[in-house]
Amino acid sequence: MNYIVVDSYKELSRKAAQIIASVVTLKPDCVLGLATGSSPVGTYDRLTEMYENGELDFSRVTSVNLDEYVGLDGTNDQSYRYFMNKNLFDRVNIDKNRTFVPNGLAADPAAEGEAYDNHIKELGGIDIQLLGIGLDGHIGFNEPDSFFTKETHLVKLHESTIEANSRFFASRDEVPTTAITMGMSSIMQARRVLLIANGAKKKEIMEKAFFGPITPEVPASILQMHPDLTVIYCEND
Repeated sequence: MNYIVVDSYKELSRKAAQIIASVVTLKPDCVLGLATGSSPVGTYDRLTEMYENGELDFSRVTSVNLDEYVGLDGTNDQSYRYFMNKNLFDRVNIDKNRTFVPNGLAADPAAEGEAYDNHIKELGGIDIQLLGIGLDGHIGFNEPDSFFTKETHLVKLHESTIEANSRFFASRDEVPTTAITMGMSSIMQARRVLLIANGAKKKEIMEKAFFGPITPEVPASILQMHPDLTVIYCEND
């Protein structure tokens, strides 16, 4: 594990973007595993700048996202498809036909999860998976539990996750209570994993996740077993 501590969110975003950019440069037809939430916004801004400066070409890149809320389609401004379009896909020359997000409107979430996992395998796996971390240690929407769930699956969101995400909605009551999330198998099978986190409020969970015991009660702790893990943390907000 390469655990990097930086002094600012700007530096965190710059380093994360450089790592992702190196993958795109060395393998132009790479598969990027992407994340949503507040943590990666600066990284996507920096990647966009690199594209605009002629440093990066996304034309052959494929992407797969970690998760999507159940009940929201891609035109809903709170959906993760919408987030990705706004923060990255609409800003660079990626082919949107090769950008994949779980279908939050799937009639059969279990079948959607199985199809999503199979698609990742058909793509040859993920070259680098970008992750954030929740205050309870969740990655994607893999919540604390008594076991690690391998497959992409339907998950009932914990109250703490709903509360944390309510800042993105007009009211707490509007936050979806379920989501489809990539499971631990696809995450752990990514060739490289990059986790970013910022804020003093994340300090305790970062210590538990990366310097404590490996346990499904802290889902991110399983990343300690990944052979190529980089963590970038900024204690400052």
